Amino acid sequence: MFSFSDHEMVLIFGLLGNIVSFMVFLAPLPTFYSIYKKKSSEGYQSIPYVVALLSALLLLYYGFLKTNAILIITINCIGCVIEVAYLIMYIIYAPKKLKISTLVFILVADLGGFGLTMIITFFVVKSSFRVHAVGLICAIFNIAVFAAPLSIMRKVIRTRSVEYMPFSLSLFLTLCATMWFFYGLFDKDNYIMLPNVLGFLFGVSQMILYLIYKNAKNKVETNSTEEQEHGCDDGNKQDFPSVVVVEMKENIV
Repeated sequence: MFSFSDHEMVLIFGLLGNIVSFMVFLAPLPTFYSIYKKKSSEGYQSIPYVVALLSALLLLYYGFLKTNAILIITINCIGCVIEVAYLIMYIIYAPKKLKISTLVFILVADLGGFGLTMIITFFVVKSSFRVHAVGLICAIFNIAVFAAPLSIMRKVIRTRSVEYMPFSLSLFLTLCATMWFFYGLFDKDNYIMLPNVLGFLFGVSQMILYLIYKNAKNKVETNSTEEQEHGCDDGNKQDFPSVVVVEMKENIV
């Protein structure tokens, strides 16, 4: 039987967390390849990348304040570079209105929010409590980020379509939350561990929803086609499955 110390377990799960997090950071590549091919970012939102950059910046700051946190520092350095690259490409190809709104978001959230956090924690909070203050801010922010997919889950239930909730991304987010939960557990870092419990639960919930609704839309469309072929409608009554399909299409933004 292999026996690992807590330090070795921190290293193992930290390395695994880095690998999975890197794959999550690369997940939007198809989106940006589409933007590059179309030479337009219209139809896509920049907010997820602005929020992801702020999250990476906060965790990077926390990693520098915390001792022996090189694995937190490395992945969030990489994350900052990737998110900045995404935002630059987005701004290049965005219409004027979206360019302005994205730059405002970056100025307010990433520069303003992160800058204000640094100023307050550096000049107001005592040095002995600084790492705890920043860790708490990171934990609260990450809980908010993990809760964000609730709107997508609601849309899946309402539209019975998983078009905007790919299974692979939900799987990698769940794996990511799992790796960082165990990293925080063995490192005795509640600011890393606790938010990832919520991340794991939401990730599993998304995968369950995907399995429930992955064929729901196809079944509705198939039933609609069969009824039309057999002449079930009398011309005076709307075909219910067809109405459902139309409503689903109208509800997909």
